[in-house]
Amino acid sequence: MPRSGKLVRISLVAAAAAAVAVVAVMAAGTASAKTTSSSVSGAGSTFVAPLVTAWMGPAKSALGITLSYNPVGSGGGVSAITNKQVDFGASDAPLSQFSPTCTTCVQVPWALAATAVIYNLQGLQFLHMTGSVLGKIYLGKITKWNASAIKKLNPGRSLPNKSITVVHRSDSSGTTFNFTDYLSHVSSSWKSKVGSGTAVNWPTGEGEGHSSGVAGAVRSTPGAIGYVDVDYAVVNHLGYFKMKNRAGNFVVPKLKGILAAAQLDTHPKKDGSLSIVNPPKSRKYRNAYPISTYTYIDVQKTSSNAGALKKLIGWAITKGDSKYGPKLFFAPLPKAVVKFDKKQLKKIHS
Repeated sequence: MPRSGKLVRISLVAAAAAAVAVVAVMAAGTASAKTTSSSVSGAGSTFVAPLVTAWMGPAKSALGITLSYNPVGSGGGVSAITNKQVDFGASDAPLSQFSPTCTTCVQVPWALAATAVIYNLQGLQFLHMTGSVLGKIYLGKITKWNASAIKKLNPGRSLPNKSITVVHRSDSSGTTFNFTDYLSHVSSSWKSKVGSGTAVNWPTGEGEGHSSGVAGAVRSTPGAIGYVDVDYAVVNHLGYFKMKNRAGNFVVPKLKGILAAAQLDTHPKKDGSLSIVNPPKSRKYRNAYPISTYTYIDVQKTSSNAGALKKLIGWAITKGDSKYGPKLFFAPLPKAVVKFDKKQLKKIHS
């Protein structure tokens, strides 16, 4: 990787972190002016960070709650709430995927979105891709953009004789879990050699911290490929694949595809977890985007800030999701999930 590309990535990551910090500081400053307001602090998922950031102003004006959030990654969020360093942690993987994990937490699915597989090829938007070919790229078996397997999926498209630079997360990441869980569903080789998890032993590629790091690396490296929440793809003006689902259709990670995938599981398990990866071949799922995921907020069952937390989460899963989510490619939660979430909130107390 050229030094100039690395500097661009560092700048992008720093800028993203600074932007979130500025919003948090501004929100905190506003709180001091109104002593009747309360504060809620969180940390975790960078995948959900754009949505949480969009909620900060409305949470203050509508609820009187000053919301601050540190996008340290899902693993960092689970660690922070386990150690009671914040009011909530946020993760795109269920708590069961982390070790150690928070055994005294309530897990609430509070947002719904998708992982986009991004790439940097000028003038080539919406290339077609399958899970099996994607798995071979991340296994290091396909290394050129004009490889026959990719050309076969994209007839009539002029693919360059350019090396593929694989980029993946270097930190404990719920987005990594969603991505590797999908690859494990569609590639027996990936499942046996690598498997799924919030952190895995990557066969090839370079690691970057957080979603902003992956997006920045792909943006600054022609020929690179990575995976992030779709909003990071749009903001960074990156191409992303139309992924082939099991119904045989190539689908983009937008609201229609996410909502179609969400039909797979609308009744959370007892711990609050759901799985909507790679829905089956049927007419019901013909438009389903296969790398969709719920993302969770994790809260200690006993919290001195229980009242504000329950107020914030109740607003987020209803008005917050429906009003502010779609423009950031987060879909409104199914009614059955909202009903479950409201029951989960009753478990949180002072």
